[in-house]
Amino acid sequence: MNRRYSFFVLAIAATLAAVLAVGCAGIPPAPDGNSTSKPPEDSIALPEPREKGDVSVEEALWGRRSVRVYADVPLELDDAGQILWAAQGITDDRGYRTAPSAGGLYPLEVYLVAGSVMDLEAGVYHYRPGEHLLVRIGAGDRRAALQAAAVNQTPVGDAPATIVITAVPERTTAKYGERGMCYVYMEAGHAAENVYLQAEALDRATVVIGAFDEEGVREILALPENTTPLYLMPVGRPVPGA
Repeated sequence: MNRRYSFFVLAIAATLAAVLAVGCAGIPPAPDGNSTSKPPEDSIALPEPREKGDVSVEEALWGRRSVRVYADVPLELDDAGQILWAAQGITDDRGYRTAPSAGGLYPLEVYLVAGSVMDLEAGVYHYRPGEHLLVRIGAGDRRAALQAAAVNQTPVGDAPATIVITAVPERTTAKYGERGMCYVYMEAGHAAENVYLQAEALDRATVVIGAFDEEGVREILALPENTTPLYLMPVGRPVPGA
């Protein structure tokens, strides 16, 4: 084997090793809970997300507001599913999602605390983007407990459901070090704005809540130790004229 050919083989081997170590951008190793393996028995398939709507991006941007008061009516399951998809849904066979992610590593995990959602029992659910479904991880209406953990902010208790955006930072920091935490926070912001715009496009309302007891939220959601809650986003119908 001549030197030039030997160098070529070693270069290819090094490249393949690097790809296997960190995962291809846009085709990341399936994160915990987001794999496309057989869904658990205690899972709920969500209606297929819609690719087209009646509200333009410009109209959604123009109308977007933080809303803290919601009508006392249930949230439809297809609306809940559409908003979850907007936060972290799959948009491509290669694994790309609705929000960009540094290195295609996707550290975010999204949960739904449901109290009054049509065709969905009250409980705590984990959203699995790969299958676009919910996996129940806790039964019962936990809105009051979540409100207490959120410094008693009433939108959390009054809304029919709250989306909780969390992150597994090590998925990103393993590649980018301390700088990776900045990327995790950026990604959470991307996802939260998607929730805002999708809610507006559906004539629904939400608000970002960042003041909460982290350990309290962690306990309510039964989060793994490596998972950090970042955002609470109550979702419901706006009150006309409010």
